[in-house]
Amino acid sequence: MKKRRFEKSKFCRLFVTLLLSLSLFFAQGLAVFADPDEEAQAAAAAAQAEAEAAAQQQIEQAKQQQEALQGQIAGLEQQKGNTQGQLSATRGNISTMQGIQASLSDEMDEVDQSIAESIASIQMLEEQIAELEIQIGIKQEEYDEARHQEDIQYEAMKNRVRFMYERGEFTYMDLLLTSSSFGDMLNKADYVEKLYEYDREMLFAFQETQRVVEEARIALEDEQAELEESQHGLEEEKAALEEKMAELQEAYEDYESRIASAQAQANELQRIMNDQQRQISALQQQKNAQAALQRQLEQRKAAAAAPAQPAAASSGSTGGGKTYNPPASSTGSSVVSYACQFVGNPYVYGGTSLTNGCDCSGFTQSVYKAFGYSLPRTDSQQRGAGIGIDSLENAAPGDLICYAGHVAIYCGNGQIVHASTARTGIKYSIATYRPILAIRRIIY
Repeated sequence: MKKRRFEKSKFCRLFVTLLLSLSLFFAQGLAVFADPDEEAQAAAAAAQAEAEAAAQQQIEQAKQQQEALQGQIAGLEQQKGNTQGQLSATRGNISTMQGIQASLSDEMDEVDQSIAESIASIQMLEEQIAELEIQIGIKQEEYDEARHQEDIQYEAMKNRVRFMYERGEFTYMDLLLTSSSFGDMLNKADYVEKLYEYDREMLFAFQETQRVVEEARIALEDEQAELEESQHGLEEEKAALEEKMAELQEAYEDYESRIASAQAQANELQRIMNDQQRQISALQQQKNAQAALQRQLEQRKAAAAAPAQPAAASSGSTGGGKTYNPPASSTGSSVVSYACQFVGNPYVYGGTSLTNGCDCSGFTQSVYKAFGYSLPRTDSQQRGAGIGIDSLENAAPGDLICYAGHVAIYCGNGQIVHASTARTGIKYSIATYRPILAIRRIIY
């Protein structure tokens, strides 16, 4: 009985082993004869998922870099605003000081005019005083002459009186007794009377002349004293004006120094603000580059996420294992979208293939050829194509950006796409990475 159960158990184990072997065989067989299309689809799905994950990671990094750049830009904008406020305040201070200095200059002109008038008045008074001194001298001479004549007349009168009375008492009776006739007596009496009147009149005349001359001299001396007093007042006024002028000049020079110092400060603030603006512009360009990169990555992610189409049904071109969308409408933006598909493809000197390799002018020529536009072959020839645009600020997507020995397509936001070098291939760059010679618009 035990033997039978053992044999039965042994048989079951063999049966289970056989079933497992058959299952493994059939599993291997199924693996061997599995559909190769399904394996390719699974591998493609895995690669697509991996590419999508990598693209998403790159997109997130681009977003983070944009946020960091935006933070730096905001900080610099705030610093620039503070600098602008300081610059405005400094310029306002300069304007105020210049106004004060202008007022000082006007006041100095007025004081200078007053000083000139005082000098002219003093000179006029000096001339008048000198003239009065001459007149006073003349009057003094006239007075001295009248005094001298008075003395002469007085001496003559004394001599006549002495002659008349030197013989003692002299009366009209003496004239009567000594006269030869009555007429002679009258003549002598009349003569004596006239002589007496003459002496007296002459004496009075000389005395009157002295009085008039003396009064004139005194009047002239009074006028001279008055003029000298005026001169003294004018000289004091002139000294006060000169002192005020010195104070105004000192204040003017002080403001001159303060204005120069404030102007130097304003120039430094302007330099700082210009540096801040250049930093902001550089960061903005970097941000725009990151935004362009983000758009490119999102386009690549969307292209990677799109289901693969059979080659016969594809409306685009292929090359290097990639599928490219055909040109859309003839606009600058369409040119940029079409050209950006080829970023990462190789650079080949003299080449014109967007997929297998091209140089800078071959790249622009082939891109525009897809839209039906014929461009010259070399970069120097392409500088004459289309119409000219005066500045990068007025450039539009799709315009040709021409450099010395190089040409690119403008993407907008300060970015270009171009076939750069054999090491980097077709890539994005900042439009101002080299001096721009010309900007040409092909679609207008």
